[in-house]
Amino acid sequence: MPTISIIVPAYGLAHLVGETLDSVVAQSYPDWEAIVVDDGAPDDVEGALGRFAHDPRIRLLKTDNAGLATARNRAIATARGAFIALLDGDDLYEPTYLETMLAAITADPGLGFVTCNAIYFGASRNGQLFSQHVPQIDPISLERILRREFNVFITSVIRRAAFDAVGGFDPALRSAEDFDLWIRLIEGGWRAAYVNAPLSRYRRRAGSLSSQTATLLRYVALVYDKAAHRLGDRPEAAVAREMQHLIERQLACVEGEALVLAGHGRAGLDRLREGEPWRRSIKWYFALPVMLALPGLARPVLAARARFNREI
Repeated sequence: MPTISIIVPAYGLAHLVGETLDSVVAQSYPDWEAIVVDDGAPDDVEGALGRFAHDPRIRLLKTDNAGLATARNRAIATARGAFIALLDGDDLYEPTYLETMLAAITADPGLGFVTCNAIYFGASRNGQLFSQHVPQIDPISLERILRREFNVFITSVIRRAAFDAVGGFDPALRSAEDFDLWIRLIEGGWRAAYVNAPLSRYRRRAGSLSSQTATLLRYVALVYDKAAHRLGDRPEAAVAREMQHLIERQLACVEGEALVLAGHGRAGLDRLREGEPWRRSIKWYFALPVMLALPGLARPVLAARARFNREI
């Protein structure tokens, strides 16, 4: 029985999953199994695994497509390890990832999961740390996770007993399912630990799920709403509601900008105003009234802003 089961969703990633598995095979810790999930992928995931056919630790699970949460749940249901490691089919482990993370989680039976830092590579942010863009302020607590003061990197290790105790990933969530899981694990009394080292490499790809901002924000708002209901009279419920409203304002801004750029100037500006962007930037405090007074300026100004953001 392997100590740890690595779950590798590979939908649409046949051209990259081989590189991901190379990073698994290169691990300093050898007692693992890797379950690659082809959940109705449009490309040849099975063919991409051909060169690993000699390694019995790597196996393929083929299912119908029902979303990332369901794909991970189905793979974990077949897993044999006492610990679950998450690895997206386009990301990479550093060679000591499993060794270091297992040492951290086995040191304390009260830990439900451990996470780490990562290094970006790919389309942008090459060589930069995950923690440079989203905070990872230790120690981890429910309030800090809710406030996004601690952001859990997806390439984490979970105790199987903790995962089962909270019911796994929520299949109703087509995005932010990992954020929802971290919240429920901490809610359930499990603790978490942070290994402050870049043990993973996080690929940035145009068109990846994490780059679809509006979709992500909608599901994050839903996660907060669900958390607030579950938390009831706990003080963290107020934090969840506060953050839900913040995310909903961000969503209004994203949708408003998209409408303007699509040529729907007035509708977009009205939606943008609902997001109250001046709360985030003094520039918006002055820019939005000008765009409302002169709607013809809105599209070229926001187009220039979008080009600038893509470049950085």
